[in-house]
Amino acid sequence: MINRYAADIRRRIHRYPETGFDLERTLALIKGELEKIGVDYTLKYGKSSLVATINPEKTNYTIGIRADMDALPIKEENDVEYRSRIDGKMHACGHDAHTAMALTALKELNEVKDTINCRVKFLFQSAEEAFCGAKFMAEDGVMDDIDCIVGMHVQTGCRVGQISIRSGEMNANVDSFTLEFFGKASHVARQQNGIDANMIAMKVYSALEFLIAKEVRYDDIAIFNVGEIHGGTADNVISSCCRLNCTLRTWNEETENRLLERIKTIAEATAASSGGTVKFCLKSHYPVLVNDEEMTERFKRSAAKIVGEKNILSYPRSTGGEDFAYFAQRKPAAFLWLGASDGRPETNFATHTAKFDIDENALDVGVKIFKQFVFDNMDNKKD
Repeated sequence: MINRYAADIRRRIHRYPETGFDLERTLALIKGELEKIGVDYTLKYGKSSLVATINPEKTNYTIGIRADMDALPIKEENDVEYRSRIDGKMHACGHDAHTAMALTALKELNEVKDTINCRVKFLFQSAEEAFCGAKFMAEDGVMDDIDCIVGMHVQTGCRVGQISIRSGEMNANVDSFTLEFFGKASHVARQQNGIDANMIAMKVYSALEFLIAKEVRYDDIAIFNVGEIHGGTADNVISSCCRLNCTLRTWNEETENRLLERIKTIAEATAASSGGTVKFCLKSHYPVLVNDEEMTERFKRSAAKIVGEKNILSYPRSTGGEDFAYFAQRKPAAFLWLGASDGRPETNFATHTAKFDIDENALDVGVKIFKQFVFDNMDNKKD
């Protein structure tokens, strides 16, 4: 079933994707809808984020519902009426759907707010994809008066009407960082006068692959990748600068911290031995997302009332990053993956790809799960 309001909101956001903290148009849409609905909101938490509250006077118990809003720097290849109008940007990770589902749940819950025996806070969050917007909201105290929080992410690996979830560790530590190498420029005909930053970077790249292959315990997991390499200005010039954009993904802080220190040590030693230098810059850090055991069971029970027990799948641990972890560090939390595929291979593309899209029937399922969780938990009855 298509929830027309949710689909309309999702398409309006999808047409005009915005990235990171630059969410002026998206926030204006949400503010406009909240003003029509008659729900108060604040912008005081984080940067370019918004929190709207139903039943602010009911302070006995507070449920949080989180939706991320930002898009990705990807050029959309879908030929649909609602395709991105902004060249080089698209909602390739479904955050348009997350925002639409949360806003719709808010609207429908507000219509029956007198029957809800608690306060409900909706966190519309910026910059999940690159800058950990949840971290800034959490540091500003958004979780101080929230007792529990839930969130969800659309997934084309499951069909509409299915959800997947697990208790405990769900998403890995993710560190995004740059290694910027500095040498000395020279004409290639006088290469002895230069220090090749590109060559230093390649030496380090190779050494770091050996690090992961040989210094990670057999029963541990670590993923390292260099996703971008930028260096040099011309084929006849020894490069004076080369930058590697990297990611490291692990399951525990001990492994994470040890490997980051080894990466710095190897990079510094290799650069120095070649006469160059290196600068390490950590761009973002996503902690391990841990689903609280009791809250996971509560979320599963509510979801089962909407999709049925047989459609609740066990989710394997993922090395993807999810900054919802910053909220889960502070209060009991649960996060699930919402099936969003129509089951056809020709329409089933993964997130972060130029052809990603969802079956909009998933929106109504997500809205109903959010609402059911509120109704089931507004009295905070223990099992």
